[in-house]
Amino acid sequence: MQRLYIAGLPVDNVSSEEAIAVLESFILEGSPHLVVTLNPEMVVRASHDAEFRRIVLSASLVIPDGIGIVLASRLLGTPLKERVAGVDTVERFAALAAKKGYRPFFLGAAPGVAQKAASTLAQRYPGFKAAGFYSGSPSPAEEETILKMVREASPDALFVAYGSPAQEKWIARNLHRLGVPVAMGVGGAFDFIAGVVPRAPKVIQKVGLEWLFRLLIQPWRWRRQLALPVFCFLVLREKFKG
Repeated sequence: MQRLYIAGLPVDNVSSEEAIAVLESFILEGSPHLVVTLNPEMVVRASHDAEFRRIVLSASLVIPDGIGIVLASRLLGTPLKERVAGVDTVERFAALAAKKGYRPFFLGAAPGVAQKAASTLAQRYPGFKAAGFYSGSPSPAEEETILKMVREASPDALFVAYGSPAQEKWIARNLHRLGVPVAMGVGGAFDFIAGVVPRAPKVIQKVGLEWLFRLLIQPWRWRRQLALPVFCFLVLREKFKG
């Protein structure tokens, strides 16, 4: 894989299909791998959160989840192949899992959402089976219970929907105790798959305005958009320094 850097953070230049192939290679290898789905907000977070920055730098795979990451790569002269959305990656992994017999564990989201997402994927991809699902929380008080649950389920992959940076910090803290080859933070992916939150139409996704659609249906997210000017500043600073 070609690894690029944006504002000092790594991002791998992979297509959607290549990302799935890498995940499968991690499963076949068997050792624990952290996968990060990078977006502009996370880049800004890493600029002032040293722990989170170290976690992203340590990731085995960093996929460009966010049109802002793709646009920044073009501005910096090393264009990424495409946006690889976390929710699409979960969907594609489910399709692969249905064929190969891989069993992921769904952790996080509101009570019942992970189970509904797993059920939805089983309907879409006959043969798909989840190793387990649990909402839980990233609280250290629940860690031992969750670790026991995941280890007993023995999944091939763990998708964690606690939101960033909580999900990445939870994974990094427990990666070597989980016994799972792939652990990936997926943000709101379960909500989209389960139909709890509507996803933007394909045409809006293709023109890179999915973030705007989500803002319109979830106005409370406006505070998160304040990270965008900071992201632009970080990218422009890198551009002119380079």
